[in-house]
Amino acid sequence: MGIQSDVRTSSGMFLSPDDSTYPIVRVAMRERERERELGDGEGQGRWGIEKAIEKRISVYSQVPVENGELIQVLRYKKSQFYKPHHDYFSDSFNLKRGGQRVATMLIYLSDNVEGGETYFPMAGSGFCRCGGKSVRGLSVAPVKGNAVLFWSMGLDGQSDPNSIHGGCEVLAGEKWSATKWMRQRSTH
Repeated sequence: MGIQSDVRTSSGMFLSPDDSTYPIVRVAMRERERERELGDGEGQGRWGIEKAIEKRISVYSQVPVENGELIQVLRYKKSQFYKPHHDYFSDSFNLKRGGQRVATMLIYLSDNVEGGETYFPMAGSGFCRCGGKSVRGLSVAPVKGNAVLFWSMGLDGQSDPNSIHGGCEVLAGEKWSATKWMRQRSTH
């Protein structure tokens, strides 16, 4: 088993209030799709602002831009959630392009939501809120402009089972987020 870090998340104002007008947010909200990948298929964003956000993610995470997958925008409606899971791969097929996923950055795009926390059941030693319930672990409330960075691998290069996470049930409103997965090597 690999080295397992107690540090799971970092959050704070990642996007400024002015960033809410960026095309990545406007397109996602207008399209009202559950998932939408933004990019030109070559790992390059269509808009200059997406490139700026990717560079900001790279600086924050210390993972090179070229190691990132395309940004994926997700929407969760009332009663929707995502079961706890790992972002790392267990199959060889997904490892061929860029290797293992080493880190994930979640950026919250809306704050008109109740519930919808990002939940880490193996992190922390206390209780937290998850979709209106008190559960053991650590949760991060979706606040527009904030981001969460967490690692799927330990410093020894082994997958970290403590990186398990999920999206808590949305009780009211809609949760919008952008996800950026980062790999061991270039994805291009």
